Amino acid sequence: MRIVIGEDSALFREGLARLLVDAGHEVVAKAGDADALEAAVHETRPDAAIIDIRMPPEHTDDGARVARRLRSAYPRLGILVLSQHVETRHSVDLVATGGFGYLLKDRVLDVQDFLAALARVAAGGTALDPEVVGRLLRPRPDDGAMALLTPREREVLALMAEGRTNLGIAQRLYLSERTVETHVASVLAKLDLSSGEKDHRRVLAVVAYLRAAP
Repeated sequence: MRIVIGEDSALFREGLARLLVDAGHEVVAKAGDADALEAAVHETRPDAAIIDIRMPPEHTDDGARVARRLRSAYPRLGILVLSQHVETRHSVDLVATGGFGYLLKDRVLDVQDFLAALARVAAGGTALDPEVVGRLLRPRPDDGAMALLTPREREVLALMAEGRTNLGIAQRLYLSERTVETHVASVLAKLDLSSGEKDHRRVLAVVAYLRAAP
């Protein structure tokens, strides 16, 4: 996989690059600010871009804004954004496009999970940090549809939004795969969402619902 890294911390950037190279990937460019990152993606046309949400020049949400522009320019580009803290301002719109992941930087320390998330994103799937999912799925007082879900269905929905398959959900919750299928069908029915054939499509449907909710 050909990857561009956008990260202003030189130490973290170089460590991430070494991790990816050791895993057999090719880091085609590394950028320390948002402008250089955007230019590098245009120049190298990578398979995936790993982007820190807060980058120079403004050190606010520069990376997230670049991610949105890159998504418009390259719909099939895998985009994995990293953040020190949960910031959901841009997350829902980006997740709804597919090929998107959002992880807290601490997750990189779990190398296998991080590489699996990157591969899922590059393949067009979704990879959301559990803390990000928790923020997105936080119930609202007027959110009638979400209130219909049982606690178990809410757990299943959260794992769906992380990008996990029915088998992955079953293993996490110590349930049979058939039981998980039943919960998924119930969740989609209660939220009035149709189920697609691919796991990431149902995640996108869930996130689309969250975006439309009051």
